[in-house]
Amino acid sequence: MQTEEKIKMFRDVFAPKSGDKVLFLVDTPHDDLKDNDKWIDRRKMAREWYDTFQEMGSKEGFSVNLMEYNATGLNNSPIPQAIIDAAGKASLVIAMTEYSGTSSLGPVAKAKGSKTRIASMPTVEKRMEETAFKADYSEVQKYALAIKKILDKSIGATILFSTGDTLYLDLRNREAGADKGDCSKPGQFINFPSGEACKTPYEAIGDEVDQFGPSKTEGILPVDYNGELVKYHIKNNRIVDIIGTGKKAEEMSKFFSENETRRNIGELGIGCNPKAVVTGNVLEDEKVGGLHIAYGTSAHLHGKVKSDVHQDICYPKGAPIEATTLTLISEDGTKTELIQNAQLQYNLLN
Repeated sequence: MQTEEKIKMFRDVFAPKSGDKVLFLVDTPHDDLKDNDKWIDRRKMAREWYDTFQEMGSKEGFSVNLMEYNATGLNNSPIPQAIIDAAGKASLVIAMTEYSGTSSLGPVAKAKGSKTRIASMPTVEKRMEETAFKADYSEVQKYALAIKKILDKSIGATILFSTGDTLYLDLRNREAGADKGDCSKPGQFINFPSGEACKTPYEAIGDEVDQFGPSKTEGILPVDYNGELVKYHIKNNRIVDIIGTGKKAEEMSKFFSENETRRNIGELGIGCNPKAVVTGNVLEDEKVGGLHIAYGTSAHLHGKVKSDVHQDICYPKGAPIEATTLTLISEDGTKTELIQNAQLQYNLLN
């Protein structure tokens, strides 16, 4: 991506203006968290973006700063309070990190009266400047809002995986969201590169059980861990059993036992960025026209559960396991097969 293209993208997505206080965030390796080439390249990329923003700011009247903090080691584990406080004083925050800070930074943008807008970019790679960043974001916005509209009307979803497993998600009593690539207004929070809509499944928390009954989310969620197939047995929107005999199955069994909130199914997501490609990087894989599902925290997505992790698992065309069909069911019984052959049916969104 040429500098001119990059500046256009910055203006289209972030719209920096005179008086803005722009803050770049990067996390850094420490102790047992070892550095790696992609992490090193990401910090270099953050510096490049920072330099370009500084040049823009010197001409257009906004300030730019960069802060580092010790990496948390887990996606969506709480980040240091000092970083949260600094983000709250900025107009625009761009977090180019190894581990996602969405669950900590999201509430900063969404707080009542917030003047902060935030773009979270965990595991971003420079090569994305030639793929997902090059999308027509007016088109991405149209698709994301159209999917959100369908999800808001949906009370359930049936998923068939390429492994032959099936999963039903209870989508009652929750509001959908759209990540459409617009971070120009106070209070906005986006994942960037953008292009998805999502909804938290009904979790049946507290008084909800008396009013709406238990969650109907049930089935099998298959996950590929570098060739080892692990299957999560889900009931009442929780992972209740782990099916597998390998090392990873044993590791994940221990992982979920350490914190019961991790067992929550926290997101049904549908990617809609036509320029995104499958590479194994979740940040971009989840924007490909297909399905992703997350476990753990859902509070930042209109859900009810807070956890120390929010982990997405992606199932688009070309992933090790594909979600071959996704059928959304509305309250009047209408069925919309939004994903066929593991691919989003863009024609249904026009």
